[in-house]
Amino acid sequence: MDLGLRDRVYVITGGSRGLGFATAQALVADGAKVVLSSRGAGKLEEAVGALGANAVGVPADLADPGTPDLLLTTAVEQFGRVDGVLVSVGGPARGTAAGTGDDAWRDAFETVFLGAVRMARAAARQLTSGGVIGFVLSSSAREPIDGLGISNGLRPGLAGVAKDMAREYGPHGVRVLSLLPGRIMTERNQELLAATGDAARAEEEARAAIPLRRLGAPHEFGAVAAFLLSPAASYVSGVTVPVDGGALRGL
Repeated sequence: MDLGLRDRVYVITGGSRGLGFATAQALVADGAKVVLSSRGAGKLEEAVGALGANAVGVPADLADPGTPDLLLTTAVEQFGRVDGVLVSVGGPARGTAAGTGDDAWRDAFETVFLGAVRMARAAARQLTSGGVIGFVLSSSAREPIDGLGISNGLRPGLAGVAKDMAREYGPHGVRVLSLLPGRIMTERNQELLAATGDAARAEEEARAAIPLRRLGAPHEFGAVAAFLLSPAASYVSGVTVPVDGGALRGL
């Protein structure tokens, strides 16, 4: 199946590793070009090197209000256009909602929430009909995850923002959607399993709670994200798509 990705250009925040990088791999493999951002210059350089000539890296932090315009301008300068944006940010620190202090909430809000909203708004100003904005959220947008209070608080709000933006930008031909990864074996999930004190047992319990009885691989998420960002999914907008092996119990 031809996804129609050849020579299309996407900006991917948090693209140096994990789900953002997996999506970049899938896009580039089908002929797209990508601009990746990350706060860590070292990891970003490695990611761009692995992807080749169709990738450019920009060290940047979504908490900085100037980051969205910097990334979009880079896409146009390097590749001549921008067709879509995938807003992926690192997960906030562990802790319960009630047990997390104000500073941690503010820091997470600036990056995870407000930074994502700014990126989407800036992209919408530049995208033309056929453009797409995707948010990488978490299954916590529908079902709270123990020990991730900040994520449980902010991710559902972003899912609502995405739905609202889909209605606002739809008449201009711009699609907006969210992806809800579950237990995908990224470095982030490995860290969360290790934080339990018994990673092997925690992984076994996680598998048992997933109908497919296994944890996901990053490339499985990347393939779904690339499809949803592609012209092949041109009538898909305003949805939240779980990529979780069937773990979520709600519809």
